[in-house]
Amino acid sequence: MSGDVIRDVFTAVLVLLSAFLCFAAGVGLIRFRDVLSRLHSSTKPQILGLMAIVADVVVANPSVATITLALAIVFFQSLTAPIAAHMLGRAAFRTDHFRRDILVVDEVSPLSGSSRSHSSDE
Repeated sequence: MSGDVIRDVFTAVLVLLSAFLCFAAGVGLIRFRDVLSRLHSSTKPQILGLMAIVADVVVANPSVATITLALAIVFFQSLTAPIAAHMLGRAAFRTDHFRRDILVVDEVSPLSGSSRSHSSDE
């Protein structure tokens, strides 16, 4: 086997892995009923699928510029995806768009009670 064949096989595996992860995220969005479970099912496979696609690009075009850009993409996406999920979760919590019966521990209710009374005064 030559290096090009191995690289093509590795690229195909990474693309299929990414497609499977994107499919799993879509199924999770449809299957789960509450916002918090949907956030979990969409953010985890999303970042892993992005990592697989970026690794595929690096394998297909190995250069310093590509590797640098790939590392920047993965780094910034790894920073923004959890923050975006946290913001969506807080918004769902503040507007009561989640199921309280599935929470094991609710650590935010004492904090949100004071912010709700503050926001209603405005």
